[in-house]
Amino acid sequence: MFLNNSNSWIPHIEAFVDSSRPANEQNAGLEAIASLVKRDLLTLEALVIEMELYLTTTDHVLRARGILLLGELLACLATKVLDSETVHSLTEFFTEKLADWHALHGALIGCLALLRRKNKVGAVTNNDAKALTQSYLLNIHVQSLGKRDRKLSLELLDFLLKHYSDIVASLGHDLFYGICQAIDGEMDPDCLMLTFHLVAVLGQVFPDPFGPLAGFAEDLFDILSRYFPVHFTHQNDDFDVKRDDLSKALMLAFASTSLFEPFAIPLLLEKLSSSLTLAKVDSLKYLSYLSVKYGADRMAKHASTIWSLLKEAIFTSYQEPIISRISDLADCKGQENEIAREALLCLQKFMLQDDGLFLDMVLEDQDIEQDLRSIAGFKSYNDMTLESKQKVHALGCILLASAKFSGACCNRVFQKLLPRLMDILGFFEENSARDCISRIDRAQCVKLNFGALYLCVELLVACRDLLLCFEGEFDSFALSIEDTCFLLGKFLGQLTGAFCSILITATEQEICDAETYCGVKGLLTLATFRSLFSPIPKSVFETVLNVFMSVVTSSLERTLVWKNTLKAIIQIGVFLEKFSDFEREASYMTIVVEKIASLICQNDSPTPLLMLLEAVSDIGSTCQKYMLRVNQGMQVAITTKLLEASVEGNSKVDVLVPLLECYAHKVLQWFLNFGGVDDVALDFSIKIWSLIESSTLFDVGLKGKVDELLNKMMITMRLAVAGCSVGSQVLIVQKAICVISSSPFFSSKKDSVELSVPSKLEELQLNQEFQSYSCRDEWIISLFASVVVALRPQTPLQNVAVLLRFFTCNILRGHVPSAQALGSIVNKLPSNNMEKLNSFTVEEALTIISGLGLFGNIASSNCHTMDTNDGGSFNLCPCEDKCDSIQSNAIVGLAWVGKGLVMRGHGNLNDIVMILLRCLLSTDETQKPISQNHLSVGLGGENAHPLVLRAAVDAFRILLHDSDVCLSKRFHATIRPVYKQHFFSSIMPILLSLIKESNSSTSRSMLYRAFGHITSETPIAAVVVEAKQLIFLLLDSMSMLSVNVMDKDLAYSLLLVLSGILLDENGREAVTENAHIVTNVLVRLVSYPHMMLVRETAIQCLVAMAVLPYTRIYPMQKQVLDVLSKAVGDPKRSVRQEAVRCRQAWASISSRSLC
Repeated sequence: MFLNNSNSWIPHIEAFVDSSRPANEQNAGLEAIASLVKRDLLTLEALVIEMELYLTTTDHVLRARGILLLGELLACLATKVLDSETVHSLTEFFTEKLADWHALHGALIGCLALLRRKNKVGAVTNNDAKALTQSYLLNIHVQSLGKRDRKLSLELLDFLLKHYSDIVASLGHDLFYGICQAIDGEMDPDCLMLTFHLVAVLGQVFPDPFGPLAGFAEDLFDILSRYFPVHFTHQNDDFDVKRDDLSKALMLAFASTSLFEPFAIPLLLEKLSSSLTLAKVDSLKYLSYLSVKYGADRMAKHASTIWSLLKEAIFTSYQEPIISRISDLADCKGQENEIAREALLCLQKFMLQDDGLFLDMVLEDQDIEQDLRSIAGFKSYNDMTLESKQKVHALGCILLASAKFSGACCNRVFQKLLPRLMDILGFFEENSARDCISRIDRAQCVKLNFGALYLCVELLVACRDLLLCFEGEFDSFALSIEDTCFLLGKFLGQLTGAFCSILITATEQEICDAETYCGVKGLLTLATFRSLFSPIPKSVFETVLNVFMSVVTSSLERTLVWKNTLKAIIQIGVFLEKFSDFEREASYMTIVVEKIASLICQNDSPTPLLMLLEAVSDIGSTCQKYMLRVNQGMQVAITTKLLEASVEGNSKVDVLVPLLECYAHKVLQWFLNFGGVDDVALDFSIKIWSLIESSTLFDVGLKGKVDELLNKMMITMRLAVAGCSVGSQVLIVQKAICVISSSPFFSSKKDSVELSVPSKLEELQLNQEFQSYSCRDEWIISLFASVVVALRPQTPLQNVAVLLRFFTCNILRGHVPSAQALGSIVNKLPSNNMEKLNSFTVEEALTIISGLGLFGNIASSNCHTMDTNDGGSFNLCPCEDKCDSIQSNAIVGLAWVGKGLVMRGHGNLNDIVMILLRCLLSTDETQKPISQNHLSVGLGGENAHPLVLRAAVDAFRILLHDSDVCLSKRFHATIRPVYKQHFFSSIMPILLSLIKESNSSTSRSMLYRAFGHITSETPIAAVVVEAKQLIFLLLDSMSMLSVNVMDKDLAYSLLLVLSGILLDENGREAVTENAHIVTNVLVRLVSYPHMMLVRETAIQCLVAMAVLPYTRIYPMQKQVLDVLSKAVGDPKRSVRQEAVRCRQAWASISSRSLC
C-alpha cells in the first residue's frame, strides 16, 4: 500500500537536503526513504515529483543536495527492479546534470548507480550510455575537479569502457582526446590507480595495432611515462595505495598494448642507466614483464642493448668479494642485491623469448671471454684481486641463470665452457669417478685454479636445479640434456676428487674459506642429483657422505667449513626424504645418522661435545626416522653416562648436563612439534626410573655442578611426562611409585603402601635421619615431584592422601619441587561441584593438608584456629622444636598451594592469603584482626624472623608470577581466565587497609613489598583501572624499595608499572593530578646506583610526563633539568641518550602556551 500522505516522508527529504544538519541525521533520512521505496510504500515517480523544487531550484546548494539525494538513493536501490522508462528518464536527467558543475558530485553518483545496474533489474540502454559518454566528454574537465569528484569521474569512464566498449568505441577521436585530458597531470595515488587501469582497459578495448588507438599511443604513453619510476614524496604509510601497487598498475598499463613498445623500451633502457637504485630495479622488472607481453619479434631489435645493460647491471652490482657472501651455504641467489637479482630474472625472461639469440650473445660476449682468460692467471683465491673476485662471482651467477633455464641452454653452456674450465684446472678425461678419487693427490687442491673451480660448481648447480624441476616423460628430457651428461661423465671423476681433497685437507691444515666453500658446495650438489639422473654412482655418493662426516666429526673448532659441512649433510637428508630415494637413504642412515648417534656414547670422540650435540640434533631433525635413531642414541648415552657418574662421581656431570639440555629442548621438542612424542617420552621416563631402581648405590654427589645435573634431569622429566598421553602418564606414575616404595628410606615397618610418611606432622622428628637423605633418595623425590607437576588433570592418582603427606614432609625440609608438586595436585584435582564419582577432590586435599599441621609452623607462639569455607579449620597450633627455616619452608609450600588455588579460582585461597598477611604483620604492635569475608586471624606480638618475613613476601610473587617449571599451560594446569585480575581486585582493598593501619615500619615495608609483587605481576590494564587509588601507594613503594639494593628488581618492576600507567590515556589522568609527587620520585630514581635499567626507565617516564598539561609540569622544569644535566654524564650510553632526549623534551615546554 502506497503512502499517499507525503507528510510522513517529506521530513526525511528535508533532513538530507539541509546541509546544516548533522551527517548522522542526513544519513538516517536517506536510509528511511530508501526503505520506503524498497518496500513499495513509495514510488520513485512520486518522490521525484515531490522533489522537483529541490532538483530545479536556482539555489545551488539546495539543488546540489537534492540531486545528491536522488543519486545516493539510486545507489541504495541497486537490486530494486525498475522499468525501462524509469531508467531511461533517470539516465536522461543525470546526463543533463553532468553540465551542472554545482551539482556534479550527485550527478556522477547517480550516473554510476544507473550504469552498475544489472539487466534483470533494469539497466541503462546502449543509446543512453552513448549519450551519457558524449555529455561526459563535452562537459567534464576532470583535472579541474577535487579529488573526490576526479575519482568518481575516472570510475565512470572506466566503467563505460569496460561494459559499453562497443558503444564508446564509436565515438572515435573524441574519446581519446577526452581520456588524455582526463588523466593528464593526475597526482593523487588513488586516482592514479584508476588512471593506469583506464589506460590498460583502453588497450584491451582497442587491440588492433592499426586501429584508432595507434594515432594516440604516443600521446598516452607520454602521459604515463612521467610517472616512471613511481616515487612517493610522502611516507608510504600516508596512503591506502602503496608504491608497489601503483608501480604494478603502471606496468600493466605499459603492457596493455604493443603500440607502446617503441616508446616504453627506450625509456626503460634509459632509466636502467640511471644512478638511482629504484629506477634500475623497476626498469628491470618492467623489462622482464614487457618482454613476454610484447613478444620476441618486437624485442629482437633491442636485444643487444638490453644484454649490454643487463651485463653492466650484474657486474657492477657485486661490490663485495665471494668470501663475504659464503657465511651461509645458501645459493648465491639468496645473497644477491636487488638489482642483480632482477637483472638475472630479466636475463632468463629474454632467453625464454628469443629462441637462442640472447644465449648466443652471452656465450660469445668478448667481456666474458676476457674474464675467463683473466681467471686463468690466478691459482688461489687469496692471489686474486678484489675486482677479479667480483667478476668471478658475477660471471658465476650469469652462467647459473643461463644454464638452468632449459635442457638446450644447459647443453650449450656446458659445451662452450666446461672443456675450457677443465683445461684451466688441468683435468683430463676419466671414465671412473671412483678410480679418480682413489688417485687424487691431496696436495693438488691447493694448486687448483679457484675461479675455474668456482664456475664449475655453479654449472653443476645449474644442471642439478634443472633436473630437479623435471616433470614429464623421462626419455625426451634425458635426450635434451644428453650432451651435458656426456661431458659431465668425462670430467666428473676429477671434479669429485678435487672437492673431496679440499675438505680432507681442511681437516689437517688451514685453507681459505672460499675454497672450502667450493668443496662443500660441489659435493653437496653432486649428492643432491636425483637418482634418475645422478652422474655419480652409489659408491661415490657414500664416499661424499664419508668425507662430510670426517669433517663434522673431526677435532676442528666450529669454523665456517664445519658449519657449512653440517648444513650440507642436513640438506642431503632433506633431499633424500623429499624425493624418496630409498637406496641412498639407507646409505645416509648408516654413514651419517648411525655414526653420529653412536659417537654420543663414546668417551673419546675428537669432536667437542657441544658441536657433536648440535650436529646430532640438526641431522635428526631432517625427518622422523632419523630423529628416532638420534633419540635412541641419546637415551643410551644419557643412561650410560648417568651410571658412569654414579660410579666415578662428578667427572661425568659436565657431559650429562649438555646432553640433557639438548635432549629436552631439541629432541623432545622436535617430537612435540612434529608428532610421536608419546612413545619417545614414555620410553625415556621408564628407562630413567628403571636405572635408579636397579642402582641401589646410585650416587653422583649433591654439590656444585651436580645440583645443575639434577635440575636438568628434572626439566627433562617434566617435559617428557607433559608430552605423554593419560595412559602413558599412568604407567610412569606407577613405575615411580614402585621405585619409591622399594627405597630403603621409605620402607615402612607397618605398611609399605603408606611410604612411611607420618599421618600427622606431630610424628615428624627433626633428627639426623630426617636430615640425611642419600643422593638416590634426593633424586627419587625430585624426579617424582617433576612427574606429578607434569601430569594431566585427567590422569588418576592413587593414594592421594599418602602423596599429600609425602610432599608435605619434604616441603618442611626445604624441597621446593615437592611444594610445586603439592600445588599442582591442588590445582588439578576436581572440585566437589564437578560431581565426579570416586574422585579425590581438592576440598578433601585441603582438609588433609591443614590436618597435617603444615600451617601451624607459620603461626605465632599463640594458638589460633582459622575457619575455612567448607566448615573445617586450619590448625595453627605450634609444634615443638620448630625453627625459622622450617617456618620459611612451610610458607614456600603454602605459596605454591595458593598458586594452584588462585589459578583455578578456588575460594580457599582467601584463607592462605590471610595467613601470609598475618606473617607480614607479626611485627606490628597493633592487635586488630584482619577481617574480610568473615575470615579473621589474631595477630601475635612476637617478632618474626627476617627469613620468615622474606619468605612471606616472596610468596605473593609466587602466587601470580608465570612459572616455567610448573602450573603453566605447558604442564596442563587448570587456569581460570583473568585469574590475576580477580585476585588483584580482591586483595587490594585489604592490602591498602593494612598498610594504612600498620604502625610498625618493618611490617609496613613488608606490606609494600607484597604490594609490589602483586602489582607488578598483574596485567597493566587491570592496574590502570585502579590507578587513582593506587598511585600514592605505588610511589611510596618505589621510594621505600629504592633504598635497599636487595629490592632493585622489584623497584624496576614497579617502575615499569608506572610507565604503563603513563602511557595509558586513562592512567595518565591519575599521574596528572599528582604530577609533582611523581616527578620527585622519578627524579630520585634518575641517579639510582644499583641498576642501569632503573635509571633509563625513570628518564623515559620523565619524557612521557613532558606531554602533561603545561600548568602541571612547568613548576618542576628546573628540578628535572638539573638532574638531567648530571644524567648526560652517566657511564651507560643508553642512559645518556635517554637523558639528552628527555632534556630536549623538558626544555621545550617553555615554548608551550599556558592555556
